Amino acid sequence: MSAAVPPASSPDVGHLRCVRRAVGGFAWEGVDVLAYKDTGSAPFAGVKRQVLFDGAGRASELRYFEVAPGGHSTLERHHHAHAVIVLRGRGRCLVGDSVHAIAALDLVDVPGWTWHQFRADAGEALGFLCMVDSARDTSVLPTEAELVALRRDPAVRDFLRV
Repeated sequence: MSAAVPPASSPDVGHLRCVRRAVGGFAWEGVDVLAYKDTGSAPFAGVKRQVLFDGAGRASELRYFEVAPGGHSTLERHHHAHAVIVLRGRGRCLVGDSVHAIAALDLVDVPGWTWHQFRADAGEALGFLCMVDSARDTSVLPTEAELVALRRDPAVRDFLRV
């Protein structure tokens, strides 16, 4: 049995804002530029986020992150997965125990409970879309023992920012 679709003239559809125009760069009408996280809650540098789609009965949330040149996201893991599409810039990411170079239009799959961190190259910002579950768990930061284990690989050791 399929769900009923309201007609286009329905008040449930007519009040929705179906199109939010780009307003220059990577910003959109009605979309606030937010802090990545609360300062002091976890190590990061130069990251902003925008929530593009959430709520309204969606099972997922689509966000845009921008990492300033030389900046980095938090090294973390959690139950929920990420689906990432790089839109601009170049950088590197840690997924699990491997560091990968990334650039515009690359796709990054971050499975649940996998360590991950994103870094922008020094010369340009790194911008990417990230889709996650709307209902998510809290991120977990690495313990000292987990950092020791991650740092056994020289490429990972050189990449990490914590």
